[in-house]
Amino acid sequence: MTEPLRLSKRMSELGLCSRREADDWIERGWVRVDGAVVSELGSKVLPHQRITIERQASAQQARRVTVLINKPMGYVSGQAEDGYQPAVVLVDADSRWKEDTAPIQFHPSQLRSLVPAGRLDIDSVGLLVLTQDGRIAKQLIGQDTLVEKEYLVRVQYAKAGKLPDAELKRLNHGLSLDGKKLLPAKVRWQNEDQLSFVLREGKKRQIRRMCEAVGLKVLGLKRVRIGRITLGDLPVGQWRYLRADEQF
Repeated sequence: MTEPLRLSKRMSELGLCSRREADDWIERGWVRVDGAVVSELGSKVLPHQRITIERQASAQQARRVTVLINKPMGYVSGQAEDGYQPAVVLVDADSRWKEDTAPIQFHPSQLRSLVPAGRLDIDSVGLLVLTQDGRIAKQLIGQDTLVEKEYLVRVQYAKAGKLPDAELKRLNHGLSLDGKKLLPAKVRWQNEDQLSFVLREGKKRQIRRMCEAVGLKVLGLKRVRIGRITLGDLPVGQWRYLRADEQF
């Protein structure tokens, strides 16, 4: 017999919302199971049961924003640490990219619960996603995410000559970090001192540690793409909204 699941977990699995959102909606009476309102936290459902949400929940979700920022060096992705400011402090009316075509008006309330969907180290630059939408956060940083992230990495080889082809192959597949094998990556030369890395995971300082393992020193690291969304011409330190017609 199939085991019942927590309603909030099942809603997250179905991509309806995050578990935190689900709990909020359940308490407000905005969730129905097989047509009946369920408002008790911790309620369980069977996988075949039909879950629907009220219009109020859909409307609340539609108001949630996702911001794309070209993070400069010297800012952390999330909480302030060691005297460094989080990238969210760069999001205000003045720093919005003038060429942003999204029909959304900036309001300070949009900064509430605006959290990074994935990290970008303090000494790395480029595309950072900040979102109020739990579905997008799960899509980008969930355990089973398939969304690719692309980086341009300027490197210097510690030995004489060029990085051997065998070591480039190890960067693509064959390295382990913290005792665990890394997923296959796509690593190729862009020019004589710059590599392109395409990854489907994001362990802490992963690219720097991968490079170190094959004798490369990272001189600069820039994220240029997450899924289908590219950094494009977005200027450093500026941001724009993810449009309704864009998907990762």
